[in-house]
Amino acid sequence: MILPCLFVAPSHNKGRGVFTSEPIRPDVVIEISPVIVMSREERFFLDKTLLHDYIFEWGNEKDQCCMALGYVPMYNHSYQANCDYEMDFENNVIRIKTLRNIAYGEELMINYNGTWNDSKPVWFDKK
Repeated sequence: MILPCLFVAPSHNKGRGVFTSEPIRPDVVIEISPVIVMSREERFFLDKTLLHDYIFEWGNEKDQCCMALGYVPMYNHSYQANCDYEMDFENNVIRIKTLRNIAYGEELMINYNGTWNDSKPVWFDKK
């Protein structure tokens, strides 16, 4: 499920990103994306490819990884994200939910650290 108002478009200095064509309230689930779960061994090979930047650690023990379908791989990172994601290991889905009011045309961002306001540097950020 992806809200019909979401779309992918160029993002300033970030390639592409997810945007909205209408305002969205806080606490709205804007996407439920199925995932493809892969093993630790498969992740070893994925980490040697461009897909490394698009996979998530997966499972209670983080001993697997997954590739989300839908728009999930297109959400850009922010240390003060306006959306959060929830991993549902039982149903093999990732949910994206708004954290605050989102304006028309605004880019929807998640924090790649897993918590919307976690300021720990991510792998590509040379703070």
